Amino acid sequence: MAALLLTPGPTPIPPAVAAAAAAPLLHHRSPEFRAVLERVLDGLRRVYRTDDEVVLMTSSGTAAVESAFANLVAPGDRVLCVSAGNFGDRWVTLAAAYGAEVETLRYPWGARPDPAEVAARIAGRTDLAVAILVHSETSTGAVADLRTIAAGARDRGCILVVDAISSLGAAPLETSAWGLDVVVSGSQKALMTPPGLAFVQVSARARERARAGGAARYALDWERTLVAQAKGQTPFTPAISLVCALDVALAMIEADGLEVRIERTRRMGRGVRAAVRALGLELYSPDHDDCGLVTAVVWPQGVDGEAVRRRLREQHGVVVAGGQGDLVGRILRVAAFGAITPGDLVQGIAALEIELLAAGHIVEAGVGVGAFERGYAR
Repeated sequence: MAALLLTPGPTPIPPAVAAAAAAPLLHHRSPEFRAVLERVLDGLRRVYRTDDEVVLMTSSGTAAVESAFANLVAPGDRVLCVSAGNFGDRWVTLAAAYGAEVETLRYPWGARPDPAEVAARIAGRTDLAVAILVHSETSTGAVADLRTIAAGARDRGCILVVDAISSLGAAPLETSAWGLDVVVSGSQKALMTPPGLAFVQVSARARERARAGGAARYALDWERTLVAQAKGQTPFTPAISLVCALDVALAMIEADGLEVRIERTRRMGRGVRAAVRALGLELYSPDHDDCGLVTAVVWPQGVDGEAVRRRLREQHGVVVAGGQGDLVGRILRVAAFGAITPGDLVQGIAALEIELLAAGHIVEAGVGVGAFERGYAR
């Protein structure tokens, strides 16, 4: 049984994208691949909504975030990490590994960072080298109000680094208009490509800062990659097949229209939240249209959530994510972006209803599916 991925990553891969990844291999120094690479870099800039340079890396999103520390942070530099979940906590650990003096602004898991408070901690300060913020915290489903934060912190001396690994292409993100310095993303989320590619938008200000300092680096050096990309090349052998697959995925996004895809995500998230309420379940993620990328749901008391997740996979071919950290066994997480469709979510919700009934959670059959359809159509 082919699995239906309703997870925050990896997300489903459209057949045309999978076919491109399986095509005969191009040589990475050939004119044919150079044309693909140039199209991909142009397409990424359009999704980022920027004219800034975009570094393409063969890596996970985590390595791309690490590249921000490697290029921007020297031992002893002060770094502000805003954390409201597992990935915010990860960047705290990463900053410490680079010898930074780490300042942490923490929020409870599941909360949205307060925009005024975050901006106040960044704006006007001369002692900060870098501030890092997670846009879409997939461990909880909360999405930060990045536009308001960036507007409130325009008068900043530090470089603002944004983890947009799951939000790029799924949520409003105006990189240049909002004045963002560094925005990191990955291939396996809303960009509908297998895992293995990551991207870093680098503003002119961030590039200049990187040239002047940072840690010792080689493969993670932005300048090395940008110099090669300016010649239509990569500094090292890239994941050639994944770049070709991304080329197709970016063309699909452009054909749909980025705004159309963002609005579809918002509507699907609204439908999932409506289904959760109809099933008598408690939302862990915020009940807000801006937080529609990932819906986190608390398992009802007396229900073995991990057993239900296992049955969803084994009996229905539906894969949803569980909790991370202290939330293991306490929540499930359902994604609604990338190549996931309303029909996929109807299938997943119907399977969840069946398994909740089997687990003893009393619900009216079909109520979740109906609520999703009404919420999505609204």
